[in-house]
Amino acid sequence: MITFGIVIFPNVEELDFVAPFEVLSYANKVQPNSTKVLLIAPSLEPVHAFNGLRILPDVTFENCPTLDILLFPGGKGRMTWMKETSMQNFIQKHSKEVTYLTSVCTGAFFLAEAGVLKGKEATTYYTAFDELAAYGVNVVSSKVVRDGKIITAAGVSSGLELGFYLLRELFGAPLAQEVSERIEYNIDITTI
Repeated sequence: MITFGIVIFPNVEELDFVAPFEVLSYANKVQPNSTKVLLIAPSLEPVHAFNGLRILPDVTFENCPTLDILLFPGGKGRMTWMKETSMQNFIQKHSKEVTYLTSVCTGAFFLAEAGVLKGKEATTYYTAFDELAAYGVNVVSSKVVRDGKIITAAGVSSGLELGFYLLRELFGAPLAQEVSERIEYNIDITTI
């Protein structure tokens, strides 16, 4: 079983984390017990997302288990949370052990602030390209960009493509394609 951790925080953009959560979790309907997706937050208190959704985290930074994949969504709250010491410590600890370190939209700034994107190719929301480039990142305009074990996805809805990309890499194209067909998302898995 592959364990995914998605970090959530106050004012997170809902679709940034819900889209990959749905794709990655749905894999279990095709291949039972293949994925476990955990929502990680600074505390177990409900997280209030940007558009009003309230979410209950599964684990905290302190009791988070070992992860295979770590994902950072974006949103207005990233302006504060990307600089928080607890967040930076969490990134530094887990970035060394994961197979893939990933982000959706402005979630790339968590990775940039932690210094793991410097000199790497990455993407983010198109209006934030210049801001990301200021961190020494080679910004690429593409839905999904991979540089080694770091995989970034562009704007809000790109979390879907990131989810399918990860399924393809971890389980193969047939499983990823079947998940896309079952959730009725028309995508050619081989092109992402």
